[in-house]
Amino acid sequence: MPQTSPMPGRDSSPSDRRTTLADVAARAGVSRALVSIVMRGAPGASAATRERVFAAATELGYRPDLRARSLASTKSRLIGVLFGTARRFHFELLEGLYAVAEERGYGLILSALTGDRDEKRAVDSLHDFRFDALVMLGPATSRPLMAGQVPLVAMGWHVDDPAVDVVRTSDAHGMAMAVEHLVQLGHRDIWHVDGGQHLIADARRDGYLKAMRAHRLTGRARVVPGGEDQLDGQLAAQSILGGSRLPTAIVAYNDDAAAAVISVLAQQDIHVPKEISVLGWDDSALARTPAFDLTSVGQRPQEMARLAIERLVTRLEGGEVADREIILEPHLAARGSTGPAAGVAVP
Repeated sequence: MPQTSPMPGRDSSPSDRRTTLADVAARAGVSRALVSIVMRGAPGASAATRERVFAAATELGYRPDLRARSLASTKSRLIGVLFGTARRFHFELLEGLYAVAEERGYGLILSALTGDRDEKRAVDSLHDFRFDALVMLGPATSRPLMAGQVPLVAMGWHVDDPAVDVVRTSDAHGMAMAVEHLVQLGHRDIWHVDGGQHLIADARRDGYLKAMRAHRLTGRARVVPGGEDQLDGQLAAQSILGGSRLPTAIVAYNDDAAAAVISVLAQQDIHVPKEISVLGWDDSALARTPAFDLTSVGQRPQEMARLAIERLVTRLEGGEVADREIILEPHLAARGSTGPAAGVAVP
């Protein structure tokens, strides 16, 4: 009999198809149902079985088909993420969110806000995926549209609504640490390049003014209008240079703005930190580059991401939540962009 050739487009080579639960079950020597239990994190499998199933899944490169799971279940196991300005710190948060969500058997779907795409439009685009819960990296609003409709975590700012969970860093403590660091270096004319008009910028601006007041430096405090990106930092620096006097130190809203300030000062042959110290916020990868060696108030994006996902999973599974708001303490990473004020000898 003549041999038949494989039909075009029907190559069944294992390397050309998606690894399934059945494949994992065969490799682990257990039933498909038991593999499903393990992958869902449901009770009913021993520790040894779970270890064997995960080992088989890793060997085969198994990845859960979250979309198929969504169609077969009342739960999509998808978490929506709403974000505004995509800064370096946001990317670090997203990396953490992806990693923790995958560990818990969830996928992420992202929706961005732009100048022409407001919160409503961004949320509407997520509805097509039947997301179970929502993480907000922006906009920093006091009244999220989805509050009370799905489990929701706002990351970075306080929200009064009792239906919204919050994971954030203490802006007040972070700014107190920044000002204290500069005061200890002999600085008194410490200015703040703010982040614009939104809740996180408001909290850091208020924290700066409170810290200056605590050191009895209210009369020497100055808030310079700024923003979240490098262009905002450049414009703020130019505004400072155009004034009648200069500060000895600047605390910027974030690392991007701080780096821009340093660049503009360098263009004018103003040495950092010998003439003006500059301090950023986020302790992002940018702050750690030799080009800027930026002293920065550090947040913990991986820990924030873990807490946000775990809080949402707890809500989805009907678990108890003790405190709606989780506030993490920041740290100060001192580097080469801050030094003693001119003429001040610091031990």
